[in-house]
Amino acid sequence: MKIPSLKEVVSAQEWKLRVDLAAAYRLVAAYGWSDLVFTHISARVPGPGHHFLINPYGLIFDEITASSLVLIDQDCNKLSESPFPVNPAGFTIHSCIHAVREDAGCVLHTHSRAGVAVSAQKAGVLPLSQQSTLILNSLAYHDYEGIALHAEEKPRLQANLGRASFLMLRNHGLLTVGRTIPDAFLAMYFFENTCRIQVDAMAGGAELNLIGPGPIAANANVTQQSTAGQGSMLAWPALLRKLDRENPGYDR
Repeated sequence: MKIPSLKEVVSAQEWKLRVDLAAAYRLVAAYGWSDLVFTHISARVPGPGHHFLINPYGLIFDEITASSLVLIDQDCNKLSESPFPVNPAGFTIHSCIHAVREDAGCVLHTHSRAGVAVSAQKAGVLPLSQQSTLILNSLAYHDYEGIALHAEEKPRLQANLGRASFLMLRNHGLLTVGRTIPDAFLAMYFFENTCRIQVDAMAGGAELNLIGPGPIAANANVTQQSTAGQGSMLAWPALLRKLDRENPGYDR
């Protein structure tokens, strides 16, 4: 599919955001977290307006490019010419989070098999793995109310998320909030692996060894410590190199 490049049309700042967001979509596909075309990653475009980039509805995640991403407003209206539709229903969850979280530069939502499986378990995330200790200090839950089409659900979702970075949507999936796209992606990497490990551990049938509250509290800020303050930016360049080798073209 031939899509005209927007590199010389948009600002350098928006282009960088587009490249990172397109990369995030392709990485979600590469790690097996996508659900055909039915989830979304949104990124706020810096500036006075509440403008966001989101996927063109109908493109599978591993074919999304920087130029194909659609610029929308808070009500999911397209702000620039694009041959692609957008999914207003899909932006319901994202828009209400962006509206109340000034730190939400990126909101990433998945319907992965392991994520939905754990979201259907009454106990939610268990302290079973080192990965889980990175989640449990900033984890919130939101009960299932049906497919997220209705504006009246937004206040409850906002209240349940609060200031957390991780949200488990009961019987639905996972969501992360990040200051940047790399932050949201790395958070989802830990969240997804936490759920996969939990499903595997429970399937083994042996008695489970739970981690106590002390180590969980101690790991509250361990990501910054373990990456010498670089956080997600320690891994992000390597992930882009992975894409350049295995699925190039996201930056077009």
